[in-house]
Amino acid sequence: MADQQLADDAPAALIRFAAAATPRRRLFCLPFAGGGPSTYRLWPKSLPSDVEVVVVVLPGRDPRTRAASGASPPGSMAPIVSAALVAIEELQATDPLPFAIFGHSMGALVAYELTVELERAASGSTAAGGRARAPAHLFVSGRRSPDEVHEGELIHDLPDDAFLDSMQRLYGGVPEAVRQEPELLALFLPGLRADVQVFETYEPLTDRLVQCAVRVYGGADDRRPKPAALPGWQRLVGRDISVRTFPGDHFYLHDERAELVADIAAHWAAAESDVAIAAGASEPS
Repeated sequence: MADQQLADDAPAALIRFAAAATPRRRLFCLPFAGGGPSTYRLWPKSLPSDVEVVVVVLPGRDPRTRAASGASPPGSMAPIVSAALVAIEELQATDPLPFAIFGHSMGALVAYELTVELERAASGSTAAGGRARAPAHLFVSGRRSPDEVHEGELIHDLPDDAFLDSMQRLYGGVPEAVRQEPELLALFLPGLRADVQVFETYEPLTDRLVQCAVRVYGGADDRRPKPAALPGWQRLVGRDISVRTFPGDHFYLHDERAELVADIAAHWAAAESDVAIAAGASEPS
């Protein structure tokens, strides 16, 4: 019998890593394909002490809840964006803070779609006299522009061994320890396969431009995407973007964590300052 698919309204979860001091800002982080909260566990140590890091766990990606439900994680963009949007809006409604969004690789696509929807909601809320916030900044990493559809071979439907071999050849990042442990692999593989299906079949859900500040990152030795492709994000943003590459490959963010996080903090602060200046300039004298 075929695996049961999770319902399109299956929830996303939020893992919150506390700020060192009273939180005054919040950074939502979206993992890469097969990644999880551990990628961002140490980020609060390198961020300003008032920043809370919140990792969005996409629906069906937590092996514990997936095992309990017996269902397969969704492999398309729309349901995971909807689930993540609900989780973020619920947290922001009960504990509102200024926030930014970071996503790496597949997570960059999700971060882009979330930013568009959050900006749309904030615009509608303002028009209706509400107070919904839009992101102050979008940070995307290790991914070419969302309007460039996937090219090359499709691997998400391959048999397990061929799929894992192709993942390692094309992208790297599949821990050998996972491959050698059948029980661990059985927990890891459905989420990874669904994530790969998401980015292999992805098409943008909107043609709306991002309006907040956008910073694009990549590894200097990354092949997917090559650094020359990163400025293509400009086509989907309504203001000038900025781009920075770091030494390393697709997973540069592990070895360059401190430098990356410091750059995020600096550009986030600059964007907030620009917003404050613009708000002051628009007030009647």
